[in-house]
Amino acid sequence: MGDKCELCRRTLVETNVHHLIPKEYGGVEGPTALLCKPCHRQIHALFTNQELASFYHSLERLADHPDMTKYLRWIKKQDPNKRITTRKSNQKKR
Repeated sequence: MGDKCELCRRTLVETNVHHLIPKEYGGVEGPTALLCKPCHRQIHALFTNQELASFYHSLERLADHPDMTKYLRWIKKQDPNKRITTRKSNQKKR
């Protein structure tokens, strides 16, 4: 605890490493970001790894997506200790 999410900017949250380009698309040694678990889950619920590799491979592009913008407005108001449930997008193709 005590880290800051690079996407939602909340502090005192548990973070993990997000590969901006998924590992399966060559991102093993690529850029990473520290994200809180809810933001990390939300990204993977909204986007396929192919979408992340081809277009959404920066925090700016992720934050500009309408669904993420809406999510970020909401999550910023949430208590860092609150358990957040993530729902998968109906539009995401597997």
